[in-house]
Amino acid sequence: MTWNVIAGALVWAGAGAALLYVLMTIDTLLTRYKDFDEIKKGNMAVTLRFVMKLFAQGYILSQSIRVSNDLLEGLFVSIVSFVILLILEFVVRIVLSLTTGLKLADGTQAGKVTHGLIAGSLHVVGALIIAAYIAP
Repeated sequence: MTWNVIAGALVWAGAGAALLYVLMTIDTLLTRYKDFDEIKKGNMAVTLRFVMKLFAQGYILSQSIRVSNDLLEGLFVSIVSFVILLILEFVVRIVLSLTTGLKLADGTQAGKVTHGLIAGSLHVVGALIIAAYIAP
């Protein structure tokens, strides 16, 4: 491994970590409750959802970096994928609420682990679908 490879890996990892932080912060701001307040209280449902969101965003980021030759292109693909994931998750939450009466945000905030798992799985499944398109 050469110093150029190591330096490149550090730049990509640093940029990816910074983008991941920004994306997770934006996602937290769009949630009706305060993720970190709920996590501090020991709300396992919110913690599970947050961890699954983090995994989903990290997976998308890893796949966009893997297929990109350019750092800005990789970060841009990740940002677009994040927006698609938010829209996909929003639509599925609305459909679930209308068809089954399942209110994922309310249940997750109330500490219902089943709600948190379902809400988090929407992010993971969405990330898998998006990443399949990004990295054929």
